[in-house]
Amino acid sequence: MKILLTGCAGFIGWKVAEKLLEEGHEIIGLDNLNTYYDIRLKNWRLAQLKKFENFKFYKLDIEDYEKLKEIFKKYKFDAVINEAARAGVRYSLQDPWIYLKTNAYGTLNLLELMKEFGVRKMVLASTSSLYAGQKMPFKEDLPVNTPISPYAASKKAAEVMAYTYHYLYGLDITVVRYFTVYGPAGRPDMSVFRFIYWIMKEKPLEIFGDGSQRRDFTYVDDIAYGTVKALKPVGYEIVNLGNNNPTALLEMIELIEEFTNRKAHIVNREFHKADLTATWADIKKAADLLNWKPKVSLREGIERTVRWFEKNWNWIKDIEI
Repeated sequence: MKILLTGCAGFIGWKVAEKLLEEGHEIIGLDNLNTYYDIRLKNWRLAQLKKFENFKFYKLDIEDYEKLKEIFKKYKFDAVINEAARAGVRYSLQDPWIYLKTNAYGTLNLLELMKEFGVRKMVLASTSSLYAGQKMPFKEDLPVNTPISPYAASKKAAEVMAYTYHYLYGLDITVVRYFTVYGPAGRPDMSVFRFIYWIMKEKPLEIFGDGSQRRDFTYVDDIAYGTVKALKPVGYEIVNLGNNNPTALLEMIELIEEFTNRKAHIVNREFHKADLTATWADIKKAADLLNWKPKVSLREGIERTVRWFEKNWNWIKDIEI
């Protein structure tokens, strides 16, 4: 297949692209390489992808409709995987405008160009942040109509617009809602990256709350595998991709301590009202519809991530958080 993959230098986008390239697909990767976090991480991921002959990269923002249109004119795509997004709950409270522009308007640009150029399939990356206030485990049919952050609201807008284009124009769309993704070369605004970085730097670990909040930590390779599986035709479906095994932050920190052989010094901060106290994915639909289930335990995933840090510490140690 020839696939347009947006956000290819992002954490999840990079790993999805890598898996598709290994399978022999041709990937046209887009990324605006913004500076939301240290660009060296994005450049490292991009360098891994450029080793593949079947990968072509364009520095491009999905908010730019005219430049995006030129890409659709140049290539005849079989599918679009939209991993381009402004991520992070807390920062979305500081600049909600950029979240709506990228996550909602950018997705609309892709949908409109898919309609115009006859591209029938999209996989749209979404988020477990939509489930705030719902009963656990989170099922895809819960009424997620009350997002509690601009980030979640912008992702909900993208999901709703995608359904509209499915209904009106017959586009086949799989929405994949991710649950707390972690792993090597992850995002430095996420807890696993920050905690490993801080403990290796012998700095205090900042926790918002008392550390009892639970997350359905899901290893990035499992997420990428599920995203690739989501390319199958489904009509319009929303599918959770999570580990189905929520773990307290303090338990995750204990694993980091074990594999770094260091003791963490924890500093507690006030819990943020836009955060969720817990996430827990019901993944029965992913198993039934996509024949997918996670394979990497949190223990194994944390060890792999710590080893990646150790291997790349010569440049990771200078990353700005």
